[in-house]
Amino acid sequence: MIDFKAEAEYLRGELIARRRDLHRHPELAFEEIRTSGIVAEELNRLGMEVQTGVGKTGVVAMLEGDTGGPTVLYRADMDALPIQEENDNDYKSTLPGKMHACGHDGHVAIALGVAKIMSKYREKMAGRIKFVFQPGEEGAGGALAMIKDGVLDDPEPDVSLGLHLWTPLATGTVGVAEGAVMSGSSIFNIVIRGKGGHAALPYTTIDPVSATGQLISALHTIVGRKMDAMAGAVVLSITGVKTSSHAFNIIPEDVEIRGTFRSFNAYTSEMLEQHIREVAHAVSASVGCEAEVTIRHLTIPVVNDPIVTARLRKAFTRVVDSARLDTNARTMASEDMSYLMDEIPGMFFFVGAANKERGITYGHHHPRFDIDEDSLPLGVALMSAALSDYVIPG
Repeated sequence: MIDFKAEAEYLRGELIARRRDLHRHPELAFEEIRTSGIVAEELNRLGMEVQTGVGKTGVVAMLEGDTGGPTVLYRADMDALPIQEENDNDYKSTLPGKMHACGHDGHVAIALGVAKIMSKYREKMAGRIKFVFQPGEEGAGGALAMIKDGVLDDPEPDVSLGLHLWTPLATGTVGVAEGAVMSGSSIFNIVIRGKGGHAALPYTTIDPVSATGQLISALHTIVGRKMDAMAGAVVLSITGVKTSSHAFNIIPEDVEIRGTFRSFNAYTSEMLEQHIREVAHAVSASVGCEAEVTIRHLTIPVVNDPIVTARLRKAFTRVVDSARLDTNARTMASEDMSYLMDEIPGMFFFVGAANKERGITYGHHHPRFDIDEDSLPLGVALMSAALSDYVIPG
């Protein structure tokens, strides 16, 4: 039996160096030119059949075994976020306003490490691994762009796998829940239109600012008043407000509200959309304003197949003690890996990356986000064990 933990540990220095290099050079959605170039070069060096430009800047590579068997898709995302990094270390971002604040730099390093290990055992493989390096995960539709370009075709995968470095969990812990583990994500934009005028003469206006205050309060009562928050695992958040005027003595013509809502199932998401529209129109109309509501659904829930999950929990015990497997790890954060898994049954698991002793505790998308790099070889070992369970007999 292959000792994937030892194989991954051997790559520790390479994994950390790769991750830090990518961290210094973050690239936003569909701008991942440098990153995808590094990926393609390494996969070509490993002797794989490589396609570039899939979903604009995505890379797909096939590792073929010597004999027939299942096709397993392994996806890693590559994009960074438009965030100004506040860390002060020797691998901080060199690009103003851009940062790997979600761990995708680590995901790429892990996937290349897995590719290096699995390519060593090509002659033992029965089947194939389709390595998918995806652009634009952060709300830009990268998964759908790759699907449109045929990432799920020729051959169609039998199983889809992915992982996420996860600072809500301590390093060494692995999140392996079945069913819905990440929520679907939707965003909304509401423009409340009234009649502007002088702030000293509010009775001559139809005040959209006043309506906005009432609407924000009303929207926050949807969850818990119109919906059972516990039954549907629902969250709704207002994330921004702006007006058409910047003067202190002008009541504006309109005010714009933006926000997000999350849920673990499609029915709840549809009900939320309906309630948001109804509340926005009713509150606005009650004070003489009009509401224009725009809602966009970014992702669907990530749902782990119970059969795949049970199989991989067992495979993971070759790498970590079963006590380190968290079977309840779920989050209201979202991931467009969900679209791949909606087509192909699979599992998306969390690799703990927090370390309180080292001060690595900041959450994802925070300007001081970082990962405990001990999570890198662990991620490599776990994914290698998962893939081998499908493509290496015995």
